[in-house]
Amino acid sequence: MSEAPRVPIAILISGRGTNMISLVRASQDGRLHAHIRVVISNKADAPGLAAALELGIPTMVLNHKDFETREAFDTALADAIDGYGARFVALAGFMRVLTPAFLNRFPRRVLNIHPALLPSFPGVHAQRQALEYGAKLAGCTVHFVDEGTDTGPVVAQQAVEILDDDTEDSLSARILEVENRLYPQALDDVLCGRLRFSGRRVLREATEC
Repeated sequence: MSEAPRVPIAILISGRGTNMISLVRASQDGRLHAHIRVVISNKADAPGLAAALELGIPTMVLNHKDFETREAFDTALADAIDGYGARFVALAGFMRVLTPAFLNRFPRRVLNIHPALLPSFPGVHAQRQALEYGAKLAGCTVHFVDEGTDTGPVVAQQAVEILDDDTEDSLSARILEVENRLYPQALDDVLCGRLRFSGRRVLREATEC
């Protein structure tokens, strides 16, 4: 049986790129049917850029501060991704809210991972929010990106127990370990066509990649 074709994708980061690294490694060892064409950051000093180069992935910096509007930046970002031939986009710690100028170029082809069980605790500092609320469970969510803040249809979730002595740092570290496993699996489901939409719900199809 021939190997399933790999789907060209771009990964967007703003920082360490820990989830980016997990996606690249999953692609390189065959667990993710993706050809990662480029890693793009809006910050030139993002540590993840060096990590991507070490893994053999081309990188690009597109500073949002060089553009007068969010829409202008998003248009340039979409143009750059098109230039690399990527069909899907994976956000991996990309700290920008994308506008329709970008999302309309990649309908239902932009994914993100968020460190909470959405719809609980969207936005920044989700782990801190969970602790302050007194929640017993935290976790992470892979979802499609829409115009809201962490409001897109959910692809996959996994819970993480909150321990009595947890701090924001300790909880964040345990969630990140789960993120690094869940994101490649969920993205592979998307790229391999194992999922379908029913309204805003994402349902699993019994298909192989």
